[in-house]
Amino acid sequence: MFFRQRAAAHATLSYFFGCTGIGRSVAVDVVAGDEDWFVAEAERAGVPISYVIDTHVHADHRSGGLALARRVEAPYCLHESNRGRVAFDFMPLSDGQRLDAGNVVVDVLHTPGHTLDSVCLLVRDLRRGDEPWFLLTGDTLFVGAVGRPDLAGQERQMAALLHDTLHKKLLGLPIDLEIYPGHQAGSACGAGLSGKPASTLGFERRFNPMLTMPRETFVDALVADIPPAPPGMADHVSANLRGVAPEPAGV
Repeated sequence: MFFRQRAAAHATLSYFFGCTGIGRSVAVDVVAGDEDWFVAEAERAGVPISYVIDTHVHADHRSGGLALARRVEAPYCLHESNRGRVAFDFMPLSDGQRLDAGNVVVDVLHTPGHTLDSVCLLVRDLRRGDEPWFLLTGDTLFVGAVGRPDLAGQERQMAALLHDTLHKKLLGLPIDLEIYPGHQAGSACGAGLSGKPASTLGFERRFNPMLTMPRETFVDALVADIPPAPPGMADHVSANLRGVAPEPAGV
């Protein structure tokens, strides 16, 4: 198995991983403008890109996922709740679905709270065993923090949904599971994010203050510390829903 983490614009963390033996790979949360990097990494690894996934429709930046998927002729994947919401065809992901990337398998977890369409990706390398190795948490769980709950409106309801997601979907996973989030410090997608780009579930359970709070305390704390909206949020969301690439620099 190979694994790449890319620190992109807007304090975004993107991912590229897969199986060189069978020749399949997965690109996750591609930022617009980074498509060439993923193509080059795929060529370096000697594998085609098999799936391109966005963990949710992003509000802080333009996605390059659809453009990359079209370029390499791979399916572009979003949670199934985006049917009828986006203006393009995509491969719908459902809770519990498994994606085959050779000896690497990816289980989809629907994890609403930051947004209604958020997913996390639980990854196994079958050459090492059937236990999950790492979790791509998107904007649901960060190192030291959790996702903001206000992008869909109804902040308190979304915060309560996020608490349920964390405790019912994620915190019961193995404590030695590696955690790779969608952002690090500097992002507007949460408050109090660490600059460290990875953690373990056990460490977060012990030291992430948001994970030890009762539900109502969690909701109160989360809605009291919502960062300012990401610059250009409405334009980013609109463009990502329509599948519109940003204009080239200088145009």
